[in-house]
Amino acid sequence: MTAPELMLAALGCCAMHYASEYLKARHLAPGEVELRVKAEKGGYPVSLTEIAIEVDAPGLGIRAREDLLKAVEACLLHRTLKDPPKVRIAMATQVVEGPPATQPARLTS
Repeated sequence: MTAPELMLAALGCCAMHYASEYLKARHLAPGEVELRVKAEKGGYPVSLTEIAIEVDAPGLGIRAREDLLKAVEACLLHRTLKDPPKVRIAMATQVVEGPPATQPARLTS
């Protein structure tokens, strides 16, 4: 599994967790709910340009379906992607100063 696939799987798991919690709280059958996550890649530098979460809940009425979508939208990872955090990348260790690098000796004839 690639890193982007893993990220999308995590998003799907998070969304399904929130959906399951909503359904459990209302004594509705979670087995009838399916969730799919898709993404488009593009741009330069290449990134995920669009992510779609599709929820299928054929056994639920209109009101329950609307509320289920709200529950999925409350997913922590979904909220994080909607308002992305600053990402800092840094080296974990400092460079230890040592003697200057020497040039390899050259053989001359």
